[in-house]
Amino acid sequence: MKILSIQSSVAYGHVGNSAAAFPLQRLGHEVWPVLTVHFSNHTGYGAWRGPLLDPAQVAEVIAGIGDRGVLGSADAVLSGYQGDPAMGAVILDAVDTVKAANPNAVYCCDPVLGDVGRGMFVRPGIPEYMRDVVVPRADIITPNHFELDFLAGRATTTLAEVLDAVDVVRATGPRHVLVTSVLHAGVPAGSLEVVAVSDEGAWSVTTPLLPINPNGGGDVTAALYLAHLCTTGSPATALERTIASVFTILEATLAAGTREIQLVAAQDAVAAPPARFAARRLR
Repeated sequence: MKILSIQSSVAYGHVGNSAAAFPLQRLGHEVWPVLTVHFSNHTGYGAWRGPLLDPAQVAEVIAGIGDRGVLGSADAVLSGYQGDPAMGAVILDAVDTVKAANPNAVYCCDPVLGDVGRGMFVRPGIPEYMRDVVVPRADIITPNHFELDFLAGRATTTLAEVLDAVDVVRATGPRHVLVTSVLHAGVPAGSLEVVAVSDEGAWSVTTPLLPINPNGGGDVTAALYLAHLCTTGSPATALERTIASVFTILEATLAAGTREIQLVAAQDAVAAPPARFAARRLR
C-alpha cells in the first residue's frame, strides 16, 4: 500500500507521524508523511519547541507530491489530531484529490478530541467540526469510547448502547469504526475492550487493563488498523492483529518504565503480530 499520512511530528518520542510511519513501513507499506507540526517532543511534557506549520504550507507540500504525479497511486489517506478547522480543510482537500484519481482509496481518520478523565483537550469548535464535517467524509474512524459518545451525542454504559452509538455514527458516513478503550457494564474488572464494527458485523477483543496511558498508542492503533483492514479485508483479523501489536508495545513500555512507547524495541510484534487475542463476534 501507499499511504499519505498527514499528522504531527516530534523529534523525540513517538506520536503522530512519528508513531504511525514506522509501523506502517515495518509492515512493508510505503508512507508519505506530511507534517502539520514539527515539535521537539509531544505536548504532554508541558514544554516543547518547534514550529506549528501553517495550513497553507501543508497544502503546498501536498501539492508538491501531486506535482510528481503520484497522488493517484495512493491507496489511503491517514490523519490524526487536527488542531484547526483550516488544517482539517487541507486534509479533506487532499482526500478529495486522492479519491478523484483513485476512487478505491480510503480515508482513515483518528478523531482526536479527548478522553475519559481529561474531557476535551482540543480547541473550542474542533469537536463540532470533527463531528459534522470530517467524520462524515471518512471511510474508517478510530475513536476512543469518550470520543464515540461525543460523536453519537449520547452516553453509553452497556455494550448494546456502544453498538447503537456506533450505528448512529456509521449512518453519517464511515463504513468502518474501531472503538478503543471501551469500558461498559459487561467488561470484567481489570480489563477493557476494543470494538470493531463494519457492514460485515461487529467484533470485540478484551485485554488486561495495563497501568499506563502513554501518548502515541492511539496513533499506532489507527495506522495498524488501517493497514490490516485494507490488506486482509477482514475487520476481525485487523482487530486481532492490531491489538496484539499495540498491547505488546504497551507491555514493553511498562517493563521499560519509560514515558515514551517502546515502538522500536517491540517492532517485531508489529511486523509479525503474535496470536494473543481472539475476536469475539457480537453480531
